[in-house]
Amino acid sequence: MAQFKRIKRHINGVLLLDKPYGISSNGALQQAKRMFQAAKAGHTGNLDPIATGMLPICFGEATKFSQFLLDANKTYRAVFKLGQTTVTGDSEGEITSTTPVDVSREQVELALQQFLGTILQVPPMYSALKFQGKALYTYARAGVEIERAAREVTIYSLTLDAFAGDELTVTVECSKGTYIRVLAEDLGKALGCGAYMLALRRTRIGDFEIGQALTLEQLEALDLEARDAQLLSSDCLLGRLPKIELDREGAFYFRQGQAIWLSKQVHSGVVAVYDEKHCLVGTGEIMDDGKVAPKRLVVESAA
Repeated sequence: MAQFKRIKRHINGVLLLDKPYGISSNGALQQAKRMFQAAKAGHTGNLDPIATGMLPICFGEATKFSQFLLDANKTYRAVFKLGQTTVTGDSEGEITSTTPVDVSREQVELALQQFLGTILQVPPMYSALKFQGKALYTYARAGVEIERAAREVTIYSLTLDAFAGDELTVTVECSKGTYIRVLAEDLGKALGCGAYMLALRRTRIGDFEIGQALTLEQLEALDLEARDAQLLSSDCLLGRLPKIELDREGAFYFRQGQAIWLSKQVHSGVVAVYDEKHCLVGTGEIMDDGKVAPKRLVVESAA
């Protein structure tokens, strides 16, 4: 029987996916990619298998601008378990210590205040960070401890939503690179009883909220045309950049990789560049000489 190769489509746009519990971010990406029959796709910020929530998927030309979401602030709702620690800092790891819990809500709220603002975190061994080309978790599983330097992250807000006995629920707004598992462990140390992350849900990335996201089950229930209708345009990733518009000639030469003179300089730094038809051309950087130089360009037929 003849085997037919699935035709992959060159589609462009951003899918706001609500990742389910129990699968990796790459696993969710591959399922979404299959459903859209997409030739090219990537996600914008890893979530552990036990975590759920916002996982934007970029298709086609949108992958060129995924860094803007990777760099964006995130908001999480997390459940911490007090009185125990685990080898991984979350519910997947073996319990390594147990301590009686005798803390009040007031003590928890006071301890949380210590983590507001710019703080230092030591990345966990069970993470995808690379050391000599291999993820740290591969060393951890082999029983090898790698020295990690503390990194600066910023906690913009940290709210105690619920507290009962040995479990508490918090909402955290933070910068990129923040490990909520490490926050749980550090809070446990501050309270003197230990803690680990029991559950995690990402509710916001940049300007995108979880209420805008679709589950894999919801996508499965749609036909291909209806799925395509759920995609946001690639330039939704550039919403916080200043915008400039080039005339037809300027856009033509910009697409050829040439820096273009601007009639007036109203911005500085990186900008989103559009043509006379209001179609995205790409991103550019305003130079000291008053020109805008290309940084990332979209394929004209896909703009």
